[in-house]
Amino acid sequence: MTSEDSGWSELHGGVQPSPVVRGWLRLVRLLAAGPVTRIPPDALSVAGIVALAAAWWAVAGPGWPAAVVPLVLAAGILDGLDGAVALRTGRARPLGAVVDSVADRIGDLLLGAILVALGASWGWALAAVILVFLLEYVRARAQAVGMPGVGAVTVAERPTRLILVGVAAAGVAVAGPRVPLLGWDFAGSLTIAWTVVGVVGLAQLLRGVRRAMPRHFPPDR
Repeated sequence: MTSEDSGWSELHGGVQPSPVVRGWLRLVRLLAAGPVTRIPPDALSVAGIVALAAAWWAVAGPGWPAAVVPLVLAAGILDGLDGAVALRTGRARPLGAVVDSVADRIGDLLLGAILVALGASWGWALAAVILVFLLEYVRARAQAVGMPGVGAVTVAERPTRLILVGVAAAGVAVAGPRVPLLGWDFAGSLTIAWTVVGVVGLAQLLRGVRRAMPRHFPPDR
């Protein structure tokens, strides 16, 4: 296991990275070198927001759903690069973690807006985003009182959200707003899927936090 793999495992409560995660970590490690290291990590975080804002505009403005896919992919890469560059260059700091977290939440709002622009209902998109905010709030509060790591790596983490939006955009670009033969709305169906995944992910996190409490928190007196 590489140092990056070990660092990821330590950050995520001892969970061993899957082959997919290991591949992703290697890609980020390769990209977080050379000229990229000259870019401030906070600027990379902001660039991820810009990429998602551009993806929303591509659909809401000229109606180019195909442009969402590479822009969402770029946002995902930038989301990994900011932390990797900060660690590699020794520029990691608490304020940077705050900037990264805020950028992620703004990005989640933009992902919901992209789904609405693709045809999803406001109600489902709002439910999906609220679940993300609730999950991250629970995680942050547990970490604030001493929980190590992330509690649990859930099915509702950011890569899943990016994939769902990317698939919705690709489906609309290739086949139109509705799934062939089934007649389901692409964006609406994947927004509902995001909501369901959010419920499951929140349950997984609550279970992880509950398991961590007896080991890492003193009993109430």
